Amino acid sequence: MEIIFLKLGGSIITDKTQAGQARVDVIRRLAREVRSAREARPDMRLAMGHGSGSFGHAVATRYGTRDGVRGAAGWLGYAEVAASAARLNQIVVDIFVEERVPVVSLPPSASARCEDGRLVSLDLAVFRALLENRLVPLVYGDVAIDVARGATILSTEDVFAYLASTVEPDRVLLAGEAAGVFPSADMAGDLIPLITPKTFEQLTPALGGSHGFDVTGGMAAKVRQMIDWVHAHPRASARIFSAAEAGTLERVLVDPDAQVGTLIRVDIEA
Repeated sequence: MEIIFLKLGGSIITDKTQAGQARVDVIRRLAREVRSAREARPDMRLAMGHGSGSFGHAVATRYGTRDGVRGAAGWLGYAEVAASAARLNQIVVDIFVEERVPVVSLPPSASARCEDGRLVSLDLAVFRALLENRLVPLVYGDVAIDVARGATILSTEDVFAYLASTVEPDRVLLAGEAAGVFPSADMAGDLIPLITPKTFEQLTPALGGSHGFDVTGGMAAKVRQMIDWVHAHPRASARIFSAAEAGTLERVLVDPDAQVGTLIRVDIEA
C-alpha cells in the first residue's frame, strides 16, 4: 500500500490574477485523472489538499491575515478569508464527487491551533479513518486560531507536514502550473530535475514567489517545506510539477518514477 499526499495548487485550479475565479474545466479534468489513477492502482491510499489561489489569498492579502489578527476589522477579515477558502473547497468537492472520486472535506480551521505561525494541534482521527477506508480526505489552505497572533493563515503544505507526523506518506506531489523548479525566479534556464538538502541552499537566492496572489511564501517556501520533510523522512520523496497538460497528473500518480517536474529527496549516495 502506497500513501500519497497530493496538492492541487491554487495556480492550476484558479486564475490567480483575478479574485474568485475557479477553473472549473481544469478541476473536472484533474478529478477524472485522479479517478483513473485510483482505478489503475487500487492499492493507493490518497489524501488531497488544494491551495486557495485567487479566493482566500486575495482576501488575506487585503487584511494581512497571515501576520495576525487584531481588532474587529481583522476578525471580520478572518471570517471573510475562511468563507472564501471554503467557497473554493466546495467547488472542488462537488466536482470530484460528481466524477466519482470519494473526497471528504476536512477544513483545517475547524480544529487547527497555531503558535506564532506554526501549526501545533490538529484533530487527526477522522483523517486517519477516511484514509483507512479508501476515501480521500481533502484539506486546503485555510485560516487558523493562533495563540500569539490571534489568527493566521495555514498553507496546504503546513497541514500536510503536520499530517505526515502521524500518517507518513511515501510521496508528496505538488501539482501546479509551474513545470517545476528553475534556476531563476523568472523560470529562465533549464528545469532542475533533482533537489536534495545538500543542493538546496545554493538555489535559495534564485527561487521567487508566485505569480498573482500568494500570502504563503511562493515557490521558495514550498521547496523549503519539502526539503525539511524529506530530511525528516528520508525514505520518502516530494515532486513539484505542472498538471496543465492532460494526462500528466494521472501518470505521476500511477508511476512513482515518472520523469516529470522536480524531484526532491535526500541524497541517496549520502
